[in-house]
Amino acid sequence: MAHMQFLADDALQGRGSTTQYELIAGQYIASQLQQFGIAPAGDSSVSGKRNFLQTVTLQDGKSRTWNVVGELRGGDQRLAKEIIILSAHMDHLGVNPSASGDNIYNGADDDASGVVAVLELARALGDGLRPKRTVYFVLFGSEEKGGLGSKYFIENMRVPLGDVVANLQFEMIGRPDAKVPADTLWLTGYDRSNLGPELAKRGALLVRDPHPEEKFFQRSDNYTLAKRGIVAHTVSSFGLHKEYHQPDDDLAHINSAHMTRAIKSLMKPVRWLTNSAFRPGWVAGKKP
Repeated sequence: MAHMQFLADDALQGRGSTTQYELIAGQYIASQLQQFGIAPAGDSSVSGKRNFLQTVTLQDGKSRTWNVVGELRGGDQRLAKEIIILSAHMDHLGVNPSASGDNIYNGADDDASGVVAVLELARALGDGLRPKRTVYFVLFGSEEKGGLGSKYFIENMRVPLGDVVANLQFEMIGRPDAKVPADTLWLTGYDRSNLGPELAKRGALLVRDPHPEEKFFQRSDNYTLAKRGIVAHTVSSFGLHKEYHQPDDDLAHINSAHMTRAIKSLMKPVRWLTNSAFRPGWVAGKKP
């Protein structure tokens, strides 16, 4: 859980503004992707070299956020043009200077846990035989400010949106949800497409979202992509714990054993998805 230690570290979160933290986190994530053999797929730098970091200027014209976009090019001549996006968001709420006591919002579960899942999948897919399909590993900035990073990403895609087969967003998987069996993850909008059932058939510990009243399908970066027609869902196990969006969403509350078993259950199903010709589809009447 070295990634989790870095991404949810109190001292790191306390450095400067929220967006400055995003840049620090983004640089760390990019370095890890590079170690796993993942190539950058982001903006071109002034030197003409590709860069993992997409720089997003916000509406005020001064503030910035960053996305990290890595690419593992598919090894099959026919399927390489098809893209699977594995994503999470790397921002949280920063620091509240007016709060007394602990005023650093660590975001260990929301969403350092999701970032860890993406990095571990990148490690697994980057090791060994290259997947047939191309895989994007995307860590979005400023999800907490209205999905600003994911909006920029989808509006600036350099490939046809029709080539994107599916998106799995990972959000808040650091603790088990008492409403589902142990070590189980749930998928937002499970009944909206056939993606979740197909992954579950192949061993993913995925079930329906037990909190439909919370409308989680619409509350993460996946929804930005889903509205553009991409079959996109969020993988989670958020049990509505009281540390949500509080400073004590920290490492002390993370269940590492749960995270490890849950992520491992996704390795083979995700590898199947990156190697198969299966294209998920929306259930009739359930497309956003």
